[in-house]
Amino acid sequence: MFIVQGEGRGHMTQAITLYELLIKAGHEVSYVFVGKSNRREIPSFFFGRIKCPIEKIYSPNFITDKDNKSIRLRATVWKNLVKSHQFISSLIQINRKVKETQPDVIINFYDFLGGLYYLLLAPKIKYVCIGHQYMASHPEFEFAAGHFTDKFLLRFNNALTSLKSNKNLALSFGSSTIRKHKRTVLIPPLLRKEVKELAVTQQPYILCYMVNSGYSTEIIRWHEQNPDVKLHCFWDDREAPEVMEHSNNLTFHKINDKKFLSMMKDCQAYVSTAGFESICEAMYFNKPVLMIPVKGQYEQACNAIDAKKANAGIVDNWFNISKLIDYIPHHSNHAGEFQQWVSRTDSMILQELTQFEETGPISIFNELWLTFKQKNLILPSNYS
Repeated sequence: MFIVQGEGRGHMTQAITLYELLIKAGHEVSYVFVGKSNRREIPSFFFGRIKCPIEKIYSPNFITDKDNKSIRLRATVWKNLVKSHQFISSLIQINRKVKETQPDVIINFYDFLGGLYYLLLAPKIKYVCIGHQYMASHPEFEFAAGHFTDKFLLRFNNALTSLKSNKNLALSFGSSTIRKHKRTVLIPPLLRKEVKELAVTQQPYILCYMVNSGYSTEIIRWHEQNPDVKLHCFWDDREAPEVMEHSNNLTFHKINDKKFLSMMKDCQAYVSTAGFESICEAMYFNKPVLMIPVKGQYEQACNAIDAKKANAGIVDNWFNISKLIDYIPHHSNHAGEFQQWVSRTDSMILQELTQFEETGPISIFNELWLTFKQKNLILPSNYS
């Protein structure tokens, strides 16, 4: 059984990839729950690719500012507390299907409901969590400096999603000599099979992806000063048409997995908020990347550091596409070694999902205590 966070495209494409991998290997996925909210629409491709029952349930999600750009932390906490009755109903729905289908393993793609389900109802079923966020527990992971509270919250979120998990599979941009650290297991990205089958070209346009549609104002502002550069942008604006031509050289597209991937393989370079999945696709195609971490989302600041170390591209704090254009001639090709790392995904993840050591569950208190022991933690001057 899958529990999938519906907040970002990456978690859903990872679930699709793992679903197809498991079916090909002779396993069964009995049921999929995907978190929904009033703010986002679950893309149609998710329902078209997974051929088992899928149920949308209310799940905690982020609240953004009025421009739909940065994350409002206090508002996020408050709104989710107000909606707690909806989440309780979701847990009841999950429990009903668990009893009905009796899965051997429940796999959580970074949704808080998975951890809450195991905390409150304690099913005797193997529990595995998957996400790049779990790299935060790897000893070689580099945190963005100077964010004590945000770093604590990232580890706290990781702990909540993985309460009582048997293992956390940390999707990584690259391999390491330390593949297993306690219950964190480092594995390659879960890239869709189409990524590995497409022939790559280079056409004279830059591809953009915005997890929050409010960033379109930055792109439009840059485009007005650089009208000769051709841009194709994907966004999640629910009110927008499938294709919206702002000008001859600036086009906005609603999220479409096949269309996005086709444009990714042919673009000159890629601009995105600093998620994980699409950055990996760009690395596989050897497309230079400009990453803009979402304001207020600390994990993206860490993602950007991690991806830059893996030679994905460069980082900025706004959609300064001129910086990317200047970088393109200096981008070094590391696609071969990245593709080799990705080629190990199938065998490694199947092994981790079918072999379990008899160990105790992860403790949230142990997970949070590690926050204070990280080698590069920066404490406030008034902390005691």
